[in-house]
Amino acid sequence: LKTRPDDVGRAARTALRTAGGLAGAGLVGIAHAAFVERTWFTLRRFAVPALPPGAAPVRILQVSDLHLTPGQTKKIDWVRSLAELEPDFVVNSGDNLAHLDAVPPLLRAMEPLLERPGAFVLGSNDYFAPTPKNPARYLTSRHADAPARRSTLPVKALRDGLGSKGWADLNNARRIVRMGDHDVELVGVNDPHIGYDRYAKVAGPASTDVALTMGLVHAPYQRVLDAMVGDGASVVLAGHTHGGQLAVPLWGALVTNCDLDTRRAKGVSRWWPGAGTAGARGGAAPSSDAPEDAAWLHVSAGLGTSPYAPVRFACRPEATLLTLLARDS
Repeated sequence: LKTRPDDVGRAARTALRTAGGLAGAGLVGIAHAAFVERTWFTLRRFAVPALPPGAAPVRILQVSDLHLTPGQTKKIDWVRSLAELEPDFVVNSGDNLAHLDAVPPLLRAMEPLLERPGAFVLGSNDYFAPTPKNPARYLTSRHADAPARRSTLPVKALRDGLGSKGWADLNNARRIVRMGDHDVELVGVNDPHIGYDRYAKVAGPASTDVALTMGLVHAPYQRVLDAMVGDGASVVLAGHTHGGQLAVPLWGALVTNCDLDTRRAKGVSRWWPGAGTAGARGGAAPSSDAPEDAAWLHVSAGLGTSPYAPVRFACRPEATLLTLLARDS
């Protein structure tokens, strides 16, 4: 059989149209990730039955991973507006800074929230300025390797500012705080991603004279989750993962930048000692096989990105309003 010239021409035109369409879709996706989604802030709402039977609800606002630089006024204004929710308690899960001069704008963003009871832990990007990295590293076991040279950030000014209105500094610390009508025990560690966690300093059985014990950590490494929940924490709040930052629709996160499995890259799941399923891909976090006393783990996808990777795709920047309910509700 002979191929006619007009058949070849049609095939070539079809191939060109297909390639052009794919290229156009790729450009649209890149533009969306870089210019739309990374500042398309949203509030997630979850409710978990973690309080004693008959207890009044508690509303916790969690903000995480702002990675703030001066001039990000849209992000600053959005965070300030969260005070209108009037939460009972606010948790800041770390990685606030992305610039040497970011503490004043960060404290402006947090200013109305600091008027409410709260607590905080720190992340690596509260200590060290971001540096350019090969994005492919996040797909390898070297995701936590520190760069050879790192500029330090004004972490003392950050800690002093966040603690200026009485917020609890939970970096390797244990405190009892008031949340709504309840006393709650908080157990926190400094960032495990850079090896600053010292759980041995705060280890011990959960208090029996509080409504619940809650763990706070920036990067949700399994060793810390297992230790906290093993000691009796019934709720753990974390950040760090950015929800994968670049997710695949209908699949989910590809990475978590720690040893947490990707099914728990953001949102609420159950956790118990030994629950880790490293390497799992896609889908919702398993809960059907969770023991009755499994803890509730919430991982925030956070509000920012590194200045060297200012994109998000299928993973909007977020804060979370978590309502704790009575277990018999």
